[in-house]
Amino acid sequence: QVQLVESGGGLVQAGGSLRLSCAASGIIYSINTMAWYRQVPGKARELVAAITTGGRTNYADSVKGRFTISRDNAKNTVYLQMNSLRPEDTAVYYCNAWTRAPDYNPLELWGQGTLVTVSS
Repeated sequence: QVQLVESGGGLVQAGGSLRLSCAASGIIYSINTMAWYRQVPGKARELVAAITTGGRTNYADSVKGRFTISRDNAKNTVYLQMNSLRPEDTAVYYCNAWTRAPDYNPLELWGQGTLVTVSS
């Protein structure tokens, strides 16, 4: 079964750091873009950062200069290093990845979500 498993969320004080990890398993074909999204209750899920297979990155303006996305293609894993955390970063963070199903159709994967809470 193809799935994404996240880890690394938790409670941190403002100004602190956390590192999220997301590992893909059961992958048959290579993974294309991997990304992190976040969502707070009552709001739409928003893109935090994305990274292509070649390492090109894209960040939401609100996290530029504080968050860093990286990936290990050999391990099918994506990371999100979060520094200088703010209370407004509090959200459930979701890992996202694109690959292909056994029939070669595009397949979008989502992790189960990990809660990040930043206290003031």
